[in-house]
Amino acid sequence: MEKLQIATAQFENRNGDKSYNLQQIDHLAGKAAAEGAQVIAFHECSITGYTFARHLSREEMLELSELIPDGESIRALTAIAAKHNIVILAGLFEKDAADKMYKAYVCVDKNGLVAKYRKLHPFINPHLTPGNEYVVFDLLGWKCGILICYDNNVVENVRATTLLGADIIFMPHVTMMTPSTRPGAGFADPALWHHRESDPTSLRLEFDGMKGRSWLMKWLPARAYDNGIYVVFSNPIGMDDDQLKNGCSMILDPFGDVIAECRKLGNDFAIAVLTPEKLQQAGGHRYRKARRPDLYRDIIGQAHTSEQKVVWVENK
Repeated sequence: MEKLQIATAQFENRNGDKSYNLQQIDHLAGKAAAEGAQVIAFHECSITGYTFARHLSREEMLELSELIPDGESIRALTAIAAKHNIVILAGLFEKDAADKMYKAYVCVDKNGLVAKYRKLHPFINPHLTPGNEYVVFDLLGWKCGILICYDNNVVENVRATTLLGADIIFMPHVTMMTPSTRPGAGFADPALWHHRESDPTSLRLEFDGMKGRSWLMKWLPARAYDNGIYVVFSNPIGMDDDQLKNGCSMILDPFGDVIAECRKLGNDFAIAVLTPEKLQQAGGHRYRKARRPDLYRDIIGQAHTSEQKVVWVENK
């Protein structure tokens, strides 16, 4: 394994406007490649937009969704990857030949589709089907996995992907700035975004507070540290439908340290150099070797009915 330069990006997407969103992906991928990035990762549903899908009917979702790898967006991503000689990870809604729909995230290089993952815990629209498998794939000499947003809240998913061999887990999100039972949580006032040039301080305080980055830092570093992996977190910034999102796209190393982060109040990317030595140096590597599955195999594997509730979503 050689050193790997990965970029994580943030941008303000438009609802259902694939052409515009792909233009932003093209622009940021080109800039990141010019600065040496070999890979760039974008947020959940970065091609299609995300939060607005909670309002869509089954017919509207089918119209928005695409076949993978034969859809137009995968062809567009392949062309962008070839144009800039960079690997691209991005998200969209997928449909299969039977018109089942999924929340998908893909890895594409200049030759086409490298890997596809389907979100295990989708909730934004009731017509989505949950994925049923973990995905680990080879990328430039490294083993990579993908877990989308809510999937990372279930810690077993992160550990399972790591045990399948992942050195890097891409974690695309559309998160933060939503209500929950957690103290300090809640929506952010869109006016803060619209006044960002005249009052960046108030926006930054909101973005970095308990509605945003401070909450993220309670758990995201733990996923990297406990498993001894690199984490590539990507998140949109600006308005996603009627919700304000705060970006904070970042890369964490196996020690749980942030080694690159987007800090602009707008479209941005950040590049980190991943070194293989840290994978063995980090405590998570030793802790995995010290596991005692004989103690908890039956506990973790016992029958359980999955129940998923999201406070701010009312599926129709």
